[in-house]
Amino acid sequence: MATATILSISDQTHIKECRRCGLRYDWRRSPSSSLKMTYCGSLCEQADLGFTIEALLRYDRQPAPIAA
Repeated sequence: MATATILSISDQTHIKECRRCGLRYDWRRSPSSSLKMTYCGSLCEQADLGFTIEALLRYDRQPAPIAA
């Protein structure tokens, strides 16, 4: 049983490297649902892109006023 635990810990298939900071993280546990395979978290996403995809998805765009 100890062997199975060691093998699951050493399994590197779910480990990614953050594009911004280089931190290695398990993308399955990433708090961001939209870019979980690119950034380790929303702070790196915000710093690299200038915005977060989650915020963009929630953005309620107002229609532009019609010119007379």
